[in-house]
Amino acid sequence: MGIPTRKLGKTGIDVTLLGLGGEGVLRTFGYDKEAYDLINRALDLGINYCESARAYSGSESYYGKALHERRREIFLTSKSHARDREGALTHLQETLKIMKTDHIDLWQVHDVRTKEDIEEIFGPGGAIEAFVQAKEKGMTRFIGVTGHENPEIISQCITQFEFDTVLVPVNPAEPEHMSFLEDVVPLANKKHMGVIGMKVYLRGLPRQLPFIGTMKPFYEFALSQAVSTVVIGCDDIKQLEENVQFAKSFKPMTPMDQEEFISSIAPYARELMMYKL
Repeated sequence: MGIPTRKLGKTGIDVTLLGLGGEGVLRTFGYDKEAYDLINRALDLGINYCESARAYSGSESYYGKALHERRREIFLTSKSHARDREGALTHLQETLKIMKTDHIDLWQVHDVRTKEDIEEIFGPGGAIEAFVQAKEKGMTRFIGVTGHENPEIISQCITQFEFDTVLVPVNPAEPEHMSFLEDVVPLANKKHMGVIGMKVYLRGLPRQLPFIGTMKPFYEFALSQAVSTVVIGCDDIKQLEENVQFAKSFKPMTPMDQEEFISSIAPYARELMMYKL
């Protein structure tokens, strides 16, 4: 049995319920063999959504070295943290060269945090001009935005521009903080955007809690939300294979189970939200 898929919003693309995140061993330098093996094992197991970013250390380079003819098998994504047009275009040229491809499927405005970011990105000469140009020239098929600091800021972004996707935190600690699940996801769904979940495992911090024996409930919680897929970075192939098993056996949590899970995590939420640092 393969990994189930969902539509990535208005892109119309079927993506697996698990995407290969750009963190873990992929956000390093000097682990070429480990990264090569991980990427190819992910593809062998059926994952078709692969994530990276210009800011993720050697991640893009690892993909460039690993994919070769397998590029056609996947929906390849990356991000630019530049806030101006020229900086973003420079990032895109570097991304395409390093990833050894003539286009990426989804290019995302990376980690928008403040009103000042918004003013720069959407102002004259801002980064969004580069994203529009890239889509017009076929260097990217779709445009997305990401953020994990402030849901109000991301809501403003997706109201101000017709993004195809949004990448936000999806985990049971979020409702005790500023909740992307309550403030961003419904708005994105209303606009028929693809919603991609991140920070699903809160950097593995829940493993320190005495009542957490497996990360599977965190995965099931995330996929029980109105999202298209979740991206998870892996340190090694063992973690990857475990996550793939979670995806293949996924069953949605009932609303009652979700509330109980949120309540059990609530006393530790502030500590767990350290992943934002």
